[in-house]
Amino acid sequence: MRRMRGRRRARVLPWAVTVTGALVMALPYADMLLTSFKGPGDYARLPYRFLPSSFGLANYRDAVDRLDLPALARTSVLTSLAVTVSVLCTSSLAGYALAKLRFPGRGPLFRLVLATMMLPPFLLLIPHFLILAHWPLAGGNDLYGHGGSGLTTSIAALALPFSVSAFGIFLMRQFIAAIPDEILEAARLDGAGELTLWWRVVLPQTAPAVVTLALLTFTATWNEYIWALLISTADPRLMTLPVGMQLLQGRLDPQRTTPLLMASLVLSTLPVLALFLLLQRHYVRGVTQSMGA
Repeated sequence: MRRMRGRRRARVLPWAVTVTGALVMALPYADMLLTSFKGPGDYARLPYRFLPSSFGLANYRDAVDRLDLPALARTSVLTSLAVTVSVLCTSSLAGYALAKLRFPGRGPLFRLVLATMMLPPFLLLIPHFLILAHWPLAGGNDLYGHGGSGLTTSIAALALPFSVSAFGIFLMRQFIAAIPDEILEAARLDGAGELTLWWRVVLPQTAPAVVTLALLTFTATWNEYIWALLISTADPRLMTLPVGMQLLQGRLDPQRTTPLLMASLVLSTLPVLALFLLLQRHYVRGVTQSMGA
């Protein structure tokens, strides 16, 4: 009997820990969703109540009007898609070269890529901005990068600093290294070039890693705030959703602002949530295989 009880406890304990952790993680999101339906009286009421007195879409309509949500969402979507596509292309190509091609300096080059992951992101803010501001023949600049604003007033300024990812190169290199060389050699004997190998052999074999990297990159770019705030000071038309919501918080009364912000946060999380649910199966496979690697 004691052994059976011990086995039951051993089976129940992991499930109990998982369910408890899931509830703790889901509680803030549930509160965000419920707060988005609250009016000023509901939110300021003490003691605090999770459920609103009535469910309505007034906060959502107000958030769309005050934030100009379609314009902010368009900028965030374009930036996130551009960065994601660029990171997938550069990471898979560089990962393939570092994993399967033989050339002098391959080892030191890979270690250099890994070393860049230790640099604090804030260290690169000023260099990135100066490079974009002095981009030749852009934004009124001359050939030497003087006289205009460069790329700081274009949407490219939001995407270019994140178009290459050291983590993405490392992740793709680890997955591509696990592909047997015999498969690539057989394709080369059939007359396939390196780009053909990358497109027709490597990418299909590393689909879980590609999906994982795409989700991580899209989410990180969608939620990026510091760089987007810096660029939006040069051109307010380049304001993204996180920047717009933060500016809204400083303009209105806190009792009125919080439900509006929660409504805008719910709307801003929908694209990322939909993307994750759509690609969840491939994402889980990618994470599992990366842990195994």
